Amino acid sequence: MSAYHPLTEQEAIQIALSLDGFFPQGAALTSREIGDGNLNLVFHITDPASGKSLIMKQALPYAKVVGESWPLTLDRARIESEKLILEGELAPGLVPIVFKYDPELYLTIMEDLSDHIIMRQGLIGGTRYPKFADDISTFMARTLFLTSDLGMNQQEKKLRVKDFVNPELCKITEDLIFDDPYTDSPNNSFDPAIRDAAEALWQDQQLHLEVAILRDKFLTNAQALLHGDLHTGSVFVTPESTKVIDPEFAYYGPIGFDIGAVIANLLLNYAGQEHWIADAGKRSDFRQYLTDTVRDVWNMFDQKFRALWNEQGLDRIASSTPAYQEYYMNRLLQDAIGFAGCKMVRRIVGLSHVADIDRIPDAAAKEKAQRLALAIGTSLIRNNRKAQSIEEVIDAALSQTNN
Repeated sequence: MSAYHPLTEQEAIQIALSLDGFFPQGAALTSREIGDGNLNLVFHITDPASGKSLIMKQALPYAKVVGESWPLTLDRARIESEKLILEGELAPGLVPIVFKYDPELYLTIMEDLSDHIIMRQGLIGGTRYPKFADDISTFMARTLFLTSDLGMNQQEKKLRVKDFVNPELCKITEDLIFDDPYTDSPNNSFDPAIRDAAEALWQDQQLHLEVAILRDKFLTNAQALLHGDLHTGSVFVTPESTKVIDPEFAYYGPIGFDIGAVIANLLLNYAGQEHWIADAGKRSDFRQYLTDTVRDVWNMFDQKFRALWNEQGLDRIASSTPAYQEYYMNRLLQDAIGFAGCKMVRRIVGLSHVADIDRIPDAAAKEKAQRLALAIGTSLIRNNRKAQSIEEVIDAALSQTNN
């Protein structure tokens, strides 16, 4: 195969056939381009005869959502592949297996998860995932602790930071989450019905202070190697299995950012249930499942992160000072709450929304869900530095719902 170019489906098939021993010799493979994201081509390669299949993901040199006028580095494909492989080592069974990475084509060949569903779709449909909180908390505790100064040699960590410098994709986050929603940016996208709420964001100096503090942490606090985009669209699930995908935004940043992303997307679905579950009693019951999951995600993460720290902590002064562990974990909680709020606000007034709310067909229900998400999100941002318990997140969701 020649140097980099976007693959055709036939070229993807030829590459798949070249994998040693994966498909039967002479297999009549089929290919379907299934990429529904903004940044990549994704091919689903199948052998109908044997039932074997795989996924091939190729980075594009621009953002699909905008076009060639928004160029992007292809090196993000290397970052994603290396992060997936590392995640598979640190949190086995919770990410797809990577079979091969082609550095010339910026192409990752990996396990097919077609027997799973994107979690966002499942939640919209009212499906519960009893293993999710346990699995995602394990994934975050292990991938974050074991890439931090607490859990790995600090000189080796500095070298790893260099390998995961990801300025172009970080720039997307810096602008779309921590800047655009708080000003009249051309990148913003929101329904005219909530223009008053968007304009209120632009004028709220107290909110801007909290966002600026959180933005500074995102820019400067290289605590651990983040997934960087850990929303419910980046998680494949069944009731028995959780697989985290798409870590192309990976970089060394504040641990609370990944945790906050999970919390935010559970709460965005909470807001969207204004439409998806029509019966008020059933809606309240499912919303309680979502807030219970928020609680469990944090509490299980806290327990597992502390256990790793107590058993494998490498930093002597940090590990021998119990009060520091309390300080550190409370700071992670506060950061997670603040970042969750920023994530929620961005998904309502920023460039890229979530299907949980954006696909609501009824205008009145959609507006109500949007305003609820903004109210919860701004409450989390305002109060993040004072928070002492995950219960404050749940209280914010409940109080805004009842307003």
